[in-house]
Amino acid sequence: MRSANPSAMGHDLNIVYPESDGQPMADNTVQFQWIVTIKTNLDALFRDQPEVFVAGDLLWYPVKGRPDLRRAPDVLVVFGRPKGHRGSYRQWEEDGVGPQVVFEILSPGNDAPEMEAKWNFYDRYGVEEYYLYDPEDHELRGWWRMDDRLHEILPMQGWQSPRLGIWFVQTAEELHLYRPNGQRFLTFDEVEQRAEQAEWRARKAEWQARVAEQQARLAEQRAEKLAARLRALGIDPDAMNNQ
Repeated sequence: MRSANPSAMGHDLNIVYPESDGQPMADNTVQFQWIVTIKTNLDALFRDQPEVFVAGDLLWYPVKGRPDLRRAPDVLVVFGRPKGHRGSYRQWEEDGVGPQVVFEILSPGNDAPEMEAKWNFYDRYGVEEYYLYDPEDHELRGWWRMDDRLHEILPMQGWQSPRLGIWFVQTAEELHLYRPNGQRFLTFDEVEQRAEQAEWRARKAEWQARVAEQQARLAEQRAEKLAARLRALGIDPDAMNNQ
């Protein structure tokens, strides 16, 4: 029986898997907003499912011993892995489960060779659904896995993700994503605005309830004073009410 090669084992132990590729998360504010919107809405969608992991701009290493094989999707979703913080996604440490869904948001800095390399990577390492959106041209493309290959989804208009259950609806001006219950994906600003409106409505309802309570108390006090005056005049107010 051959013994393990100590030098080879040491080499494996010393392999470094960087947690940053030195690239910015986004090249512009529009791209960043889309990344954050998709990531946070998916977080909310799967909040109560502990075995769904969602991450943004996280380096994914599919092969142990190959730190050169890596990608950092703008958003990735992994079903069957627990939530929690990670410096990178090392697939061999995740029971071999790779991301099933990835999103990429195009920026002016992305060129055709880079995007082709990304597509090849996702195709090779088992991504089931890949969505690519260009917020400048409002162009959405998508691919899903059939017969162990990624095939383009045609048409994308009205497409519902098999894994996520979300809907993709394009207009001439923008892409809209909807949860399975029909709720549209909201930006952070929209969430804040709705929260403020909800808080204002709650405060208004509380104020109206207090006003109504005060008015009821005043009416009760007036009735008691009137009854006292009537009794002082020798008139029974209870008898009057029963007539």
